[in-house]
Amino acid sequence: MDKDNRILVGKIVACQGIRGDVRVQTYTAAPTDFATLPVWSGIFGVDDFKFIRVVPNSDVIIAHVRGYEDRTAAEHLRGTRLFIERDALPDDMRDGEYYQSDLIGFDVVRDGVRLGIVAGFQNYGAGDIIQTDDGNMYSFIGADVDMNNKTINIK
Repeated sequence: MDKDNRILVGKIVACQGIRGDVRVQTYTAAPTDFATLPVWSGIFGVDDFKFIRVVPNSDVIIAHVRGYEDRTAAEHLRGTRLFIERDALPDDMRDGEYYQSDLIGFDVVRDGVRLGIVAGFQNYGAGDIIQTDDGNMYSFIGADVDMNNKTINIK
């Protein structure tokens, strides 16, 4: 898998029950997206991951990974990051919509001053944060994205 072509879509955060099911923190627009996404990790392949259900009122799902048939085995999956290939995402988006992964490399600007280049995004629960190439972080809330000029204007 080309590292530049993969998109982080979730992380296994805990076990669920005694049959090897796991709780997955999702980073997708809707947790139900996991029912159709070809999810994989460095530990298992696309055909091994099975969506089971969404945990009500959250962005957590319950899933099963083939080969991990009890809780003890599934404990080894805790912390596993889940990916899809960028090519698996639909490109038919509405105006003003984009994938955060497509913004990596954009200039971050405030009041006409370039602050850095987008290296990635973080979210610690209070909203998305832009991380720049120099390690600084800026709130993404209220930012204006200019796809044509490859800039993100922040407040």
